[in-house]
Amino acid sequence: MLRCIELGKNGLGNTAPNPMVGSVIVLHNKIIGEGHTSPYGGPHAEVNAINSVTDTSLLKDATIYVTLEPCSHYGKTPPCADLILKYQIKTVVIGTLDPNEKVAGKGIKKLKDAGCNVITPVLEKECKEHHKRFLTFFTKKRPYIILKWAETKDGFIAPDISARKENPEPYWITSPYSRQLVHKWRAEEQAILVGTNTAKQDNPKLDARTWKGNNPIRVVLDKNLKLKPNTHLLDNSIKTIVFTENKDAKKIVKGINYEVIPFNKSLAKHVCNSLYKRNINSIIIEGGTKTIQTFLDANLWDEARVFIGNSYFKQGTKAPVIKNKIIQTMQIATDLLNLIKND
Repeated sequence: MLRCIELGKNGLGNTAPNPMVGSVIVLHNKIIGEGHTSPYGGPHAEVNAINSVTDTSLLKDATIYVTLEPCSHYGKTPPCADLILKYQIKTVVIGTLDPNEKVAGKGIKKLKDAGCNVITPVLEKECKEHHKRFLTFFTKKRPYIILKWAETKDGFIAPDISARKENPEPYWITSPYSRQLVHKWRAEEQAILVGTNTAKQDNPKLDARTWKGNNPIRVVLDKNLKLKPNTHLLDNSIKTIVFTENKDAKKIVKGINYEVIPFNKSLAKHVCNSLYKRNINSIIIEGGTKTIQTFLDANLWDEARVFIGNSYFKQGTKAPVIKNKIIQTMQIATDLLNLIKND
């Protein structure tokens, strides 16, 4: 099962909204086939694992391991449970159940009704952690939410506005190594979100240009449509969603997705509901402080990744306040990276 999880990680960033499943086929304590979920729309892990077996006549005596319950319904591809039965694989070992109501035990029932020996759960905690984005989407009806920011040693996320007037370029708090790591993270998630002030002051591209992978869908909160048409986020190079309160036709940029939502105390919930309807199962929220704090205050977040840079601003915008326990600290060049879970 650990090998299944290892294989499944190959799908990070390209299988969504499908889960990144890993599968291994074993005969006489030897792996004879393995696979992981193809990019969205392609074959599932079980299909790729079965197709990797040179002699399919061996399958009837083999055991298939899979991180998530095999699907039992027709979607982009046929049901994986049917394929397992087709090749008469007698034993199926499953990491954890699929909460999708289209599956939710139906895959296991189909296998058991056909005479398969189904063993589950196996390494359930590890499999749930591996499938955290997919499971959160179906159990909490929202995307898996990662909060990310960088702060100085004296606790500032941005310099004072006066410094911006002298130098309008972005003020980097972290090293190039940390910034590349952030691009890797962006390539792993479906979407990325910032607020109006961050979009105006930093004019970010929010892409994954220093890492090989897909660019996330860009999401920006722009209550009064203050962003200028020449802003990077409105350049139509990447799919972009703008949440606003008043959709002024004169300020609409062609090709951008606009959605009107209330900018009230339930703003974070409104954003989550919309992203859920759009089938987005994970998002990184990169700032600024007001935007991040909105999700913290609403308790709508799953983990935080906080860089502490080797610098001081002395004055400026204070970093968000987070009280949850740090579960891991890593050194990234001259920076510290704190990982925090919302358990």
